[in-house]
Amino acid sequence: MVQGVKEGLDLDPSKLQAEIDTYISRTPKSAELQKQAESYLPGGSSRGTSYFDPYPHFIERGDGPYIVDVDGNKSLDFMINATSLILGHANPKISGVISDQAGKGAAFSGPTSAQIRLANILTDRIPSVDTIRFTNSGTEGTMMAVRAARQFTGREKILKIEGGYHGSHDYVSVSVYPSKEKLDPDQSTPIPEYSSQPAAIAEGVFVVAYNDSSAAEAVMRENAEEIACVIMEPVISSIGYVPADISFLEKIRELTKELNIVLIFDEVQSLRVSPGGAQELFGVVPDMTTLGKIIGGGTPVGAFGGRRDIMSAFDPTDGGADLAHAGTFNANPITMRAGEVVMNALTKDEYDRMNALGQVLREKLRAVFAEMDVPVTVTGVASLFGIHFTDGEVKNYRDAISSDTQMKKAFFMGMLNEGVLLMAGAAGALNVLSTEDHVDELVDSARRVIQRIR
Repeated sequence: MVQGVKEGLDLDPSKLQAEIDTYISRTPKSAELQKQAESYLPGGSSRGTSYFDPYPHFIERGDGPYIVDVDGNKSLDFMINATSLILGHANPKISGVISDQAGKGAAFSGPTSAQIRLANILTDRIPSVDTIRFTNSGTEGTMMAVRAARQFTGREKILKIEGGYHGSHDYVSVSVYPSKEKLDPDQSTPIPEYSSQPAAIAEGVFVVAYNDSSAAEAVMRENAEEIACVIMEPVISSIGYVPADISFLEKIRELTKELNIVLIFDEVQSLRVSPGGAQELFGVVPDMTTLGKIIGGGTPVGAFGGRRDIMSAFDPTDGGADLAHAGTFNANPITMRAGEVVMNALTKDEYDRMNALGQVLREKLRAVFAEMDVPVTVTGVASLFGIHFTDGEVKNYRDAISSDTQMKKAFFMGMLNEGVLLMAGAAGALNVLSTEDHVDELVDSARRVIQRIR
């Protein structure tokens, strides 16, 4: 057994199967659509996070904080499309500008003024972003930020966090979801995410544990002349939205400045914790920031930005850019206008209200699990939360995978049967339409599920 990984809580397999059977009985149309999808898509899927066993529910429509599947099951949505729909589903103002822009043209070969307005909002709000460029996904945003850091420093290698997800390009697809069996019990090592990944990829990546300042300092000092950038989430999404210790962030910032390493914050998800993202909330400003999710209003989007001297590599004026960056749908007007609606709606008061409600949610979840005498650790910050079936502290990837995965599967399926949608990893997010009544519905559902599966 890997050091730090505990044995499970011995869930009765029949309890998980009972929840699966209930789900199957409620979703016959989804089952049929899954069969059809498998004829044309590998496993019937185009998106890993939307698939779960035995098959995903197919969605008919969204309505504010709810979704309705093709079988008519209505669910209170705390997944909210991987945290991105911060104004809820089918927001009328977003629908309005999308419809208006579609009538004028969905995309053009030239820029529109909408990109200026959204860029203005984001550069004003996010401390690290002097200038910005738009992409169509967070993956593209992190890929281009790493490329910019290499260009700026003249170095090749990167340092990332064990368990950190930054999209699907190769150099960040290292030690993202390594199995317990592959982990070195004594240290974090670069582990390829797929069997055919070129060996040279892992050789270009250093990996350290989240919140381990000593390990990070040792690796950075020993390899400073090779490391172009540190890329990390200040609130790590893959392990239940665990915020970094402030001391860890401050140490990383201190070291990257001293060693002339570019610090990239992946705020694709954590921008939602304050107007200026986690860097504003925690008071630690990186050199570059990558974005996505909420800034597109439910449309495909990504972005990267940062210090003017780093971003100048993409400046196409006066002889052409040092780094080419194209994209047929970059900064398309539908996305820009939808994003503008979202960002204008997210006032400081809205952030404060959501974040306060997030604290209430986490406290109520802790109380109900304690009441049920179930060992659970609830993580999260601001409007984000995660649930781990362990009584240990969760500060990094290894802590997170020490939790009982079978309990988590049963809990996820049970909550869906209760009409509450979480992420498959038993995490979730609030949106501006969330109320304390919704929080109570989540907590009451959790109590009923635990009564069934414990």
